[in-house]
Amino acid sequence: MNGTGTAAEDRVFAALANATRREVLRLLRERGPQPVQALADHFDMRRPSLSEHLKVLREAGLVSERRSGRRRIYRLEAAPLAEVQDWLHPYERFWRERLKGLGDLLDRMPDDEPS
Repeated sequence: MNGTGTAAEDRVFAALANATRREVLRLLRERGPQPVQALADHFDMRRPSLSEHLKVLREAGLVSERRSGRRRIYRLEAAPLAEVQDWLHPYERFWRERLKGLGDLLDRMPDDEPS
């Protein structure tokens, strides 16, 4: 990923910015592919509202949809999340180095003697 980001990357980040959509992804990760109604049962919202969230996730490439009779089955598509991880990696390294530096500093400090 470069510093500017692509439209696809922007869609992934925008999709992940919403707590309901992150919860949908969690449910699909933990429970596997599910029909819309099974997903809807987890939320206190009308089904058209959930369908809008699923549309955003689908357009971001985070879920796929297949029809099984009259049901729509949604499945997690984790590949776009690897791009998010790639983007986050330098920040993880930054904080790991900072925390290691703090740990080293604390190790060098003399222990306080009890009075």
